[in-house]
Amino acid sequence: MARRRRRWPRRPRGVTEHLAAGVTALAVATLLAQAATAGVRAAARHWPVLAALAAATLIGAAVRWVRRHSADRARAARRAGLRLTLSGIDALDDQEFEFALRDLLVRDGWTARQVGRQGDQAADVIGRHPALGRIVLQAKHTTVGAKVGSPVMYQVKGTAGPAHGADIAVVVTNGPFTRDAKAWGDKHQVHWVDRDRLQLWPEHGIALHELLHLPARRPQRRVRRPTARPLRTQRPETTHERPHSAP
Repeated sequence: MARRRRRWPRRPRGVTEHLAAGVTALAVATLLAQAATAGVRAAARHWPVLAALAAATLIGAAVRWVRRHSADRARAARRAGLRLTLSGIDALDDQEFEFALRDLLVRDGWTARQVGRQGDQAADVIGRHPALGRIVLQAKHTTVGAKVGSPVMYQVKGTAGPAHGADIAVVVTNGPFTRDAKAWGDKHQVHWVDRDRLQLWPEHGIALHELLHLPARRPQRRVRRPTARPLRTQRPETTHERPHSAP
């Protein structure tokens, strides 16, 4: 099928077509001028609303800038307070790695303690945050680059809530995770911190809850139980009987 050739408007020819084109252009210019005038008049009538919108936009931009600046300053302060490199973490032993994770949680605003020992039920560090709840960290330090597999995720999922009352479960390693372990953890709310994320946490000063995008917990509403009203005691019915007459 032959492709149709696109036709462009041809130039006006003759005096009549030029006059028609001029009248059309003048009409369009008049309409545009009227629209602009109406816009200016509307803006003049509603200038308080427009000024309020402009002020709200400027205030919103200023608030975002202040928050971003404050977050950058807090991150710099955390980085200055406790900064660990991956090479330094690799040089730690298992217990030192657990204490380092505890100190990082404290740096990020948690109250935390190291609890790792034999029979710890997949909890090496336990922390609490006023807005985020209770967290359990399982530390897997490696010096040979071994991958953390799915069985570790199963164990942490099974003990974090029932055994430790945790709201958040995290497995941290200075090595990698298997693909299945990460997929299973993402599906069942077991967070993971591998070597790449670990570098962002201690070395770049990013807080753990920012790194994992942990949501703040909603305050639980207290349900008022209806108070039991005391049962009304019914008075025993009194029977008015005549005394028996002696025979």
